Amino acid sequence: MTNPSTSKQTQRLLKKYDLKAKKSLGQNFLIDDNILNNIVNAAEVDEDTIVFEVGPGLGALTYKLAQEAKQVVAIEIDRRLEPALKERFGDVPNVEILFQDILETDIDALIKTYVKDGERVAVVANLPYYVTTPILMRFLSHASYINTIVVMIQKEVAERLSADPGQKSYGSLSIAVQYTSVAEIVMTVPKTVFIPQPNVDSAVIRLDIRSEKKVHVHNEAFFFKVVKAAFAQRRKTLINNLLHTFGKDKKETIVALLDSIAIDPQRRGETLSIEEYAKLSEALQSL
Repeated sequence: MTNPSTSKQTQRLLKKYDLKAKKSLGQNFLIDDNILNNIVNAAEVDEDTIVFEVGPGLGALTYKLAQEAKQVVAIEIDRRLEPALKERFGDVPNVEILFQDILETDIDALIKTYVKDGERVAVVANLPYYVTTPILMRFLSHASYINTIVVMIQKEVAERLSADPGQKSYGSLSIAVQYTSVAEIVMTVPKTVFIPQPNVDSAVIRLDIRSEKKVHVHNEAFFFKVVKAAFAQRRKTLINNLLHTFGKDKKETIVALLDSIAIDPQRRGETLSIEEYAKLSEALQSL
């Protein structure tokens, strides 16, 4: 199993199998050993860890993960890469490559197939920018089975995931992610360490899954409906956004509910904490 992470080795595989990065799949192959090692270290991969990797590409990160993990299950949508990945990992006992679309994969079945009780589970990946959010939300919806998620994503998106109330990047996505995990940017990554180079810088973010949700709400779907409503138009006040979703005829009732939980109707959605959104959600359910 030869390490494919350097530029020279990546170029060799691309040439040997007549491959070009597919723009429609957001393919950018990471070629920096130090960054690859930092990703594996951030995920705390060890001999008791089952790793699910999304989009292994030419296997640079897969190689590093396989050296440390109990097993690596890599899900790849691009069958053009099959010969190169079989060359690299065909005889590696703790690596399995599944050629399928992660957005159509049954995550429950995936976890039940590969994870035994007591094993640590990590999702580790260099994610395509254009499907970062849906992939993350699919895994976060199964957060009770997962210990940590460490992914390379667009820097701007990483800032949104980890943002605090009042910050420019804070929004409904921040709340959706932080509801089930603790988000921390591990490092920023320049575009120069990829083949081909993307148009933007990247960041590695770590999501540690909470043992309990950050807040308790009786109706999660309604909670996220309220959050979405509050951010519908960022320049508008909280009351105006809520009226747009719940009806202008309910203004007096909503103002009274906000007053009862000590939230100023003139605040903007990006200033409210997750705890305040939980209070707001519980209050608005009486409408």
